Amino acid sequence: MSTPSPSAAPPCRYRGADRLRHFWDRVSEGRQIEDLWSQFAADARASYGFYGKEVDWDEIQKLPHWRRPFHIARQFFWALLLKMTPARRVLLLFALALLVLSGFRVQFGSVTLDFRFEIFAALLFLLLLSLELADKVTMKRDLEIAREIQAWLVPSSPPEVSGADIAFATRPQNSVAGDYYDAFYPQQGGTRLLLVIADVAGKSVPAALLMATLQASLRTIAGEGACLNDLVLRLNRYACAHSLDGRRFTTAVIAEYDSATRRLAYINAGHNAPILRRRNGDMESLDLGGLPLGIEAGAAYDAGSKEMRPGDTLIFFTDGVIEAFDERGQELGNERWLAAIRSLPPGSAEDSLRFLMRRVDEFVGATRQSDDITCLVFRSN
Repeated sequence: MSTPSPSAAPPCRYRGADRLRHFWDRVSEGRQIEDLWSQFAADARASYGFYGKEVDWDEIQKLPHWRRPFHIARQFFWALLLKMTPARRVLLLFALALLVLSGFRVQFGSVTLDFRFEIFAALLFLLLLSLELADKVTMKRDLEIAREIQAWLVPSSPPEVSGADIAFATRPQNSVAGDYYDAFYPQQGGTRLLLVIADVAGKSVPAALLMATLQASLRTIAGEGACLNDLVLRLNRYACAHSLDGRRFTTAVIAEYDSATRRLAYINAGHNAPILRRRNGDMESLDLGGLPLGIEAGAAYDAGSKEMRPGDTLIFFTDGVIEAFDERGQELGNERWLAAIRSLPPGSAEDSLRFLMRRVDEFVGATRQSDDITCLVFRSN
């Protein structure tokens, strides 16, 4: 009769280790500890910034140093509490009261009453967490549907352009974005190509809804054969009628490229100026135009034009690119962005786009994105 080797581990130990490994892989999604810590640090910084907006930092600076931590903690607590519904606020306060009273001891003669409420407090905190998580999951599902709808409004692949190629990428800060990009021929079979990039003031759902109306208006007006200047004037009048007294304005660059003449006409409505990088490395800004759309109904706009030569690359982008910041809070800024454009290697529009987005990613690192990021690259061949 054989006996197991003393050094051999019992089968139940292997099964236990496998279960533990499976549990950890399921919870962590197979990520390394360094990745999890980086994600936690990014989430913590984002939460600090979110609740920190409610803190009166100017008032706190007037207090003695020893009193500041208490006042900061109190204002952070109120900022968190007021984000909840009234019923959940009461539930949270009740759970905190149970936690504070836990361990409280009262003695009546020879009788001692020891209050232990930790389990009840933990259950209430778990209930609150489940309620907040249910809201988040429901909202996330709705936002994912909205994101799918929004994806229908922008091109999934660039159009074919004679003597040029196009690439674009967008990264919403949330599930939906206020950034808009487009490249299309208003008239079927024509040589007039419209290139558009826009950024609606605000973020998330309100900005996304306004972006959808902008897209519909632009496509409608362009389809009527309006010239570039007339198109922008009509867009601006429409935007002013729906801007909530100028609070919902839109910055945009609308360009018209004629593949027959290689001329690019454009109007910049208060947007970050696109950069035209010539083949020899020279760089030019597309900054002629006027006010953002939705500010003033009678605004006038100047149009500019550029000749696109073989090897020239035109980069459109939104402010989320240059305002991207790293873990120290430093912005990418215009200088770093221009340096990245200046060092573009030879290649297609897709190659240029990947190079630029990689430079942004290298600068930002694990820091959570603070704004929508959109970039469109038009390269003349």
